[in-house]
Amino acid sequence: MLDHQTLLRGEGTLPGLLRLRARERGQQVALREKVQGIWRGRTWADYYRDARRTALGLMKLGLQRGDRIVIASEDIPEWFYADLGAQMLGVQVVGIYPTNPWAEVQYIAGHCQAKVAITGDQEQTDKVLDAMKAGPGLPHLRHIFCVDMKGLRRYAPGEPHSYEHLMALGDQLIQEDPLAEQRLDRSIDALVPDDVNILVYTSGTTGPPKGAMLTHRNFIFAAYSYAAARQMVDKRFESVCYLPLCHVAERGYSTVLHLLTGGCVNFAESIDTVSANIREIAPTFFLGVPRIWEKLQQHFEFRMKDSGRVQRWLYRVGMKRGRALSDRRAVRGRLVSLGDRFEFGFWYLLLFRNMQRHMGLNRTHTRMCGGASVSPETLKFFDVIGLPVGQGYGLTEAGGLAFVQVPGRPFVPGSCGPAMPGVEWRVGEDGEVFVRSPGVFQGYLFDDKGTQDILAPDGWLASGDIVEVRATDEIAVVDRKKAIIITSGGKNIAPSEIENALKDSPFVREAIVVGEGRKFLGGLIQIDFDSVGRWAAERELPYTTFKSLTQMGEVRELIQQVVDEVNSKFARVENIRKFVLLEKELDHDDGELTATQKVRRGLINKKFARELEQIYGGAS
Repeated sequence: MLDHQTLLRGEGTLPGLLRLRARERGQQVALREKVQGIWRGRTWADYYRDARRTALGLMKLGLQRGDRIVIASEDIPEWFYADLGAQMLGVQVVGIYPTNPWAEVQYIAGHCQAKVAITGDQEQTDKVLDAMKAGPGLPHLRHIFCVDMKGLRRYAPGEPHSYEHLMALGDQLIQEDPLAEQRLDRSIDALVPDDVNILVYTSGTTGPPKGAMLTHRNFIFAAYSYAAARQMVDKRFESVCYLPLCHVAERGYSTVLHLLTGGCVNFAESIDTVSANIREIAPTFFLGVPRIWEKLQQHFEFRMKDSGRVQRWLYRVGMKRGRALSDRRAVRGRLVSLGDRFEFGFWYLLLFRNMQRHMGLNRTHTRMCGGASVSPETLKFFDVIGLPVGQGYGLTEAGGLAFVQVPGRPFVPGSCGPAMPGVEWRVGEDGEVFVRSPGVFQGYLFDDKGTQDILAPDGWLASGDIVEVRATDEIAVVDRKKAIIITSGGKNIAPSEIENALKDSPFVREAIVVGEGRKFLGGLIQIDFDSVGRWAAERELPYTTFKSLTQMGEVRELIQQVVDEVNSKFARVENIRKFVLLEKELDHDDGELTATQKVRRGLINKKFARELEQIYGGAS
């Protein structure tokens, strides 16, 4: 049996950690969800018991080490039970985004040859059933178990069965075979850190998704190194789980970091209620994608516009003084002078404390932004009010994280921080960053060529990201290597920096810079419907739909002002000469965005041919 510290430091497995927590903290609350308006908790003993029941149910169905299951569901406790229960048998778990259409469900479940599907509700079940009926179907899939059977009672006899039925199969196995639980214990004991336990399918921005094979060691190393770097190993961990659990980030924090720290995970009711749930829970740890941080900032700024004259004046002065203090803190990593500390304390009591409480982040000791680059102005806003947000850099194939900003260091704008303990790195001649660590994956499932293209025999992983080295040991991401635009004049331009500058405006929801092989850069811009709609209403400009709003001359002039302001910050060759306002919001179902809301750049010429014609008029 591995000792406590060995398990925590990476020489363990996720089911082993769950068993440890159940023994140490069995009666402490591990998971909470809102049921009929009331937050209800489940203990570590409950978590471990239901994961074991799931494992025994899968054992009853004949699943063995090396088999695979898929989970297609919103974030719910049963996600955790199915995930850890399957891993107890050495069965590999594949998550599917709940927003994926049936065709993508078919591709992923078919590619990984899943034998069992766990679904959250009727919508996800229907996708699996559609995938089974259409085209090549899902020849390896044997069973479907659904958590919420509402709407499924009148389906044809047989499957799908309820998730409770799967756990009941486990109970039945124990009655039939008194040695079943001993076999399960031996299965958990037989797991080793380098066993593949989770497959994460990449977002597929330039091609079909690839199944990255990750091990217990990959995940535990990345989570433990992050906790050590952020000085949170012994701090209270309470989080809000709302990002898709099939994504490496949410899996790494809500599942693995939760197991390492022994805290509590709270399930948001939905993506639309995240802000309200944060205020109810007041988490100590919060992971937000850029859009969440931007929305928190915009919501508060809009709220201040509707407040009284005195409050607006107080907010304006406080933010101005707070910015000056933030600038000084950035130099040394902390406020040095007694006067600065006293002034921040004054504004904290008068203004910032209430802002933090309003957002529900007043108890957070660690805040993280992940998933994509975020506007420096958004980060500055939170730093000003005393809620610095850490950035990091990583990729699925490296266990999710490799670099992270750490407390107490001077702030380097745009930096992702230094490498985490145990991570080696180097930069190639073209600026691509390579990493090597215990977090690096074992390769892509059934794709030797794809693996060889990215992973060298000596363990170095080619990230595909171009970076700049700052402050000698920190990196800042410039852009994806494949996203770099080369104009007809031979200029190499990283579009993401320009796109992020455009998205600094509350009126811009999405921006796509184009210009590969062209004489100048163009822009495809999606307005923020809420912000621009509010702006139009304040000016009594009538509109009915998203399309009608984008077609208003006043709105185009508004966005032209945003583009002109951004152009003034960049060299002329990096200026957007012409832009088009998209007449619909980009959508995953229409193939314009990945499940992680990233633009599918490989489809730009096809999806936006009409808009490109408007910008370039058939000329380069």
